[in-house]
Amino acid sequence: MRPPDAASAPGGEPHPNATPAGGDGPDTGAPDTGGTTDGPTRSDAAGGSGAPGQPPRPPAPDALRTDDALAEQHNDVSGDEPLLAARVHRPSDLLRLLVGVLAIIVVIGIAAFASGTTSGLEQDINKGTGQAPDIFVKVAGLVSSIAVLLVPVAFAIERLIKRDGLRIADGVLAAVLAHGVTLATDLWVARGAPLAIQEALTQPQSGGGLTDPVHGYLAPVIAYMSAVGMARRPRWRIILWVVLLLDAFTMLVAGYTTPLSIILTVLIGWTVAYGTLYTVGSPNVRPTGQTLLAGLRHVGFRPVSAMRAEGLPDTAEQGDRGRRYLVTLEEGSPLDVTVVDREQQAHGFFYRVWRRLTLRGITTRRSIQSLRQALEQEALLAYAAIAAGANAPKLIATSELGPDAVMLVYEHREGRSLDSLADEEITDAVVRGCWEQVRALQSRRIAHRRLTGDALLVDRSGKVVITDLRGGEIAAGDLVLRMDTAQLLTTLGLRVGAERAVAAAVAVLGPDRVADCLPLLQPIALSRSSRATLRRLARERSQREREAVLAASQAAKAARLEESTATGEVGRADGKAERKAVRAEKQAEKRALEDALHEAREEDLLAQIRRQVLKIRPQAPVEPVRLERIRPRTLISLIAGAIAAYFLLSQIASIPLSTISEANWAWVSAAVVFSALSYVAAAMSLLGFVPERVSFARTVVAQVAGSFVKIVAPAAVGGVALNTRFLQRSGVRPGLAVASVGASQLFGLGAHIMLLLAFGYLTGTERSQDDFTPSRTVIAGLLTIAVLALVVTAVPALRKFVSTRLRSLFAGVVPRMLDVLQRPGKLVTGIGGMLLLTAMFVLCLDASIRAFAGGAQPLTYASLAVVFLAGNAIGSAAPTPGGVGAVEGALLAGLVLAGVPKEVAAPAVLLYRLLTLWLPVLPGWFSFNHLTRKGAL
Repeated sequence: MRPPDAASAPGGEPHPNATPAGGDGPDTGAPDTGGTTDGPTRSDAAGGSGAPGQPPRPPAPDALRTDDALAEQHNDVSGDEPLLAARVHRPSDLLRLLVGVLAIIVVIGIAAFASGTTSGLEQDINKGTGQAPDIFVKVAGLVSSIAVLLVPVAFAIERLIKRDGLRIADGVLAAVLAHGVTLATDLWVARGAPLAIQEALTQPQSGGGLTDPVHGYLAPVIAYMSAVGMARRPRWRIILWVVLLLDAFTMLVAGYTTPLSIILTVLIGWTVAYGTLYTVGSPNVRPTGQTLLAGLRHVGFRPVSAMRAEGLPDTAEQGDRGRRYLVTLEEGSPLDVTVVDREQQAHGFFYRVWRRLTLRGITTRRSIQSLRQALEQEALLAYAAIAAGANAPKLIATSELGPDAVMLVYEHREGRSLDSLADEEITDAVVRGCWEQVRALQSRRIAHRRLTGDALLVDRSGKVVITDLRGGEIAAGDLVLRMDTAQLLTTLGLRVGAERAVAAAVAVLGPDRVADCLPLLQPIALSRSSRATLRRLARERSQREREAVLAASQAAKAARLEESTATGEVGRADGKAERKAVRAEKQAEKRALEDALHEAREEDLLAQIRRQVLKIRPQAPVEPVRLERIRPRTLISLIAGAIAAYFLLSQIASIPLSTISEANWAWVSAAVVFSALSYVAAAMSLLGFVPERVSFARTVVAQVAGSFVKIVAPAAVGGVALNTRFLQRSGVRPGLAVASVGASQLFGLGAHIMLLLAFGYLTGTERSQDDFTPSRTVIAGLLTIAVLALVVTAVPALRKFVSTRLRSLFAGVVPRMLDVLQRPGKLVTGIGGMLLLTAMFVLCLDASIRAFAGGAQPLTYASLAVVFLAGNAIGSAAPTPGGVGAVEGALLAGLVLAGVPKEVAAPAVLLYRLLTLWLPVLPGWFSFNHLTRKGAL
């Protein structure tokens, strides 16, 4: 929100000597003020100040005012600027650190896997450099060895003279750390690295031994050079790189190093430097208020004071808008000044990169712009918006504030942001004014891209002013313009409701243009702040729904208790009638819960907006446009799948072909049978918790179809969704279908934990028939569970979170379980199906091991069950489809630790996963399509 101003004039003309934006003037920028500030400064200084270390210039006689006099005339303007941090953590330093680490990994990988290429390159370089004159090599070596130490010292002296000691301290710290990393790398290469890496990074010496893989003095020098910023000064950069190249050349000719060793040395020094800068922070060179006042005087204004605007957003999406100042002048209306520096340019860099990579064609702005590009873009958008007829602040002047910042001077537009207005102050005229500004911009194909509440000001007359055009686009495409419409519908809907927002949009833009934005009315197309607000509202709706269900459940229980008390002995006289009455009461309680949940459900805002638009244009397209190139879950799955593929391929490569060819096919056939029977057991475990009549054969087909779904979704998600959908299509009401699947999952979780503990106990006791002490693993597991339970009960926030989730879970599942308990046959079917499912998987794994162990089984069934249950638990928690990679790794590690030879365990695990995951995919696809055609899915 922009701060209020004492002056009531909404605008004003600049000083006659002001330099207009883009025009020529006596001076195009403020002097370089040197830029390092370690403490707070006052921005309401009356006189201008020069660069640090220089005497201040005396103010003009008519500009000389004291702080007290200024406060008397402008009490709400004069004030201290917020304290600027002495150091900042630059995202650009983090990016360079990550790039450097990746480059180091690549170099080591080349050294490990491309030894032939590296040795050939080394021979070619030695052959070429061997023809250099010996006198030249000696002179170059002498000069470079001396200069590589003198040049950094000379630069340090030059910086100390200019009072920039902080940078030198950063450079020294980076050099010390680089030396430590160099020693650690040398030790690793000499003692622990593979032979190929050792040969690629070292040279044998005539007296025995090897040369250093990383040069102990060169890496610290490079780290120092990068940390102190010598690379940003052309003269020093040229001198230092010439010295470094000469030093590298002489070492290559003398046979003291290898090409990869030099590259690794440079990368280590460069990476450690930026890692140090990001960790400790770089000196803050942001211009202060005094620098701003000096810059304004350079472009012809006569500023009196500048106050930093407070309350502005500081998110990754909006934090790069620049710092705002309200500047009062000796004559004329005040000014709104925006200062943009390099740190704010990099603010939110990773968020913008992520949006650029994941969204399709809606992000055209570069992730990092130069200051000149940012200034030119904002100036162009400001002029274009006014030319289009929008009510936007007028850009008066632009200027540079030294080498690391620019400023844009606007006329001051007094008003309050839409976010700061009370709901009753947002009238229909204000809402219509917002849409009129968007219509003006879109008439010239200008996209704003940030139509949130803080970008719309309402002045005292009720007119809407559109601001913050810096992130906009000229000649925008239809997709981006429709996104602006969707964003403003959401922004206004959050304040005045969907009906008023849509009505005003239709009145100004027309029904067709409003209807065209429906496919883009999705969270991914909205601003970050809007998405956060929608998520908060969704959590509040869920909480209200849970509270309504709990209240209905408690009311039903109270009514049942009251009724049973009133009936007294009458109900006890006839046991059969009492059971019928209890059954009827439970059915009534279940219906009451469903009715309460149905009444408590609320539409989210986006659904309300769609409904309002469809009332006007029923034929409007509502299918969301696919904006994401790749979802985060998909990216995680791809990364995990790549790791799993590498793991599996390495295991397959280590298995001799003779092992596979010598497999016992009788046990392979048995494993196939056990895998097929697992689908029958899965159908039993589901139907046991469904009191309604559902076809058993079709349920088995649905479980086979789940084998296909597991490949395209995580194992713990795909099966739940498919079973819920199947039960709904089979005639079970949606709420009951969800409760049945939830009850099955809940019982399955409990059975899994109990079986794991029981078999773990047996595993610890079976080795000694006389000792029934449980294994250490079981004890550790029980202690871990106890510690977690204590932590949850001790922390109020965790206790509330868990209790709320459990209450909401049991509110829907417990009534369903009561229905199942009235049918003992169903309960036996469900629990028996779960035990049979676990048994089939354990027997399938057992048969897979016997197929490669000559029919013998080195493990007991208790140990085998523990390995399977642990691997299955890890696979259910893994984000990869079907638990790919996680299950294989857990099973292989468990079998090897339990005593199965690796040459048996690896092919057995692959056979087991082939039969339970990969081979059923094709039958699962046919089953999925069959059920879909029959309307069962």
